Amino acid sequence: MTRLLHGIVHGKTIEVTEDLAMWEGQAVELLVMPPGSLDPRTDGSRVLTAPKRLPGPPPGWRPGQPSKTAGLLADSWTEEDDLILEEIYRDRKRETRREIPE
Repeated sequence: MTRLLHGIVHGKTIEVTEDLAMWEGQAVELLVMPPGSLDPRTDGSRVLTAPKRLPGPPPGWRPGQPSKTAGLLADSWTEEDDLILEEIYRDRKRETRREIPE
């Protein structure tokens, strides 16, 4: 995921002004440019454009919250649900091609 974020430099620290939608301790790669670097250039050099802005996570989202992740249904999951998923898996793996008569 590539996003354009804005921030303020404080020594060796960059304070971003919006939610990163990443968890604490996650490794990232940075490309740092002064503001206005993504504007079209007037000297005829290559024009840089800002990457498409993607929507972030919903407000209040935190990684690992069971109410916001796939674990939401863990308390209400039954053995019947497991059997349904196993049947779906078997159906997907079943051979669907027919033999061509000679």
